[in-house]
Amino acid sequence: MKKRDESHKITPGQEYHIDAKGKVLGRLASDIAMILQGKKSAAYQPNRVSADKVYVKNFDGIVVTGKKMTDKIYYKHTGYVGHLKEKTLEQHMEKDARFVLRHAVRKMLPRNFLTQKRIKNLIFVEKDTK
Repeated sequence: MKKRDESHKITPGQEYHIDAKGKVLGRLASDIAMILQGKKSAAYQPNRVSADKVYVKNFDGIVVTGKKMTDKIYYKHTGYVGHLKEKTLEQHMEKDARFVLRHAVRKMLPRNFLTQKRIKNLIFVEKDTK
């Protein structure tokens, strides 16, 4: 009698709560990318989206080393000739620190059709108003 293959069943994922205050951007992003890929789970399959969720709080307190705040530049092209927009890391941190962390995590994930599904499991928790 053959055993049934039950690898397709979805197992309930873990929830990881991370406090980003005082943590270095790249190291934090690589840890989050590992969790979102499911590599911290015993049921890792590279062609599946992990059910693990990552909750990040105090994302405004992320630090970077060296002179990256002024020297790191994010480029965005509007599609029109000569419309290449530039913003420094400092400008992005002032406007929305979530973009910086999400962008770093996305670049550390494999570039395939699962990337957007995996990045949805990255959830930012706002500060409590108490």
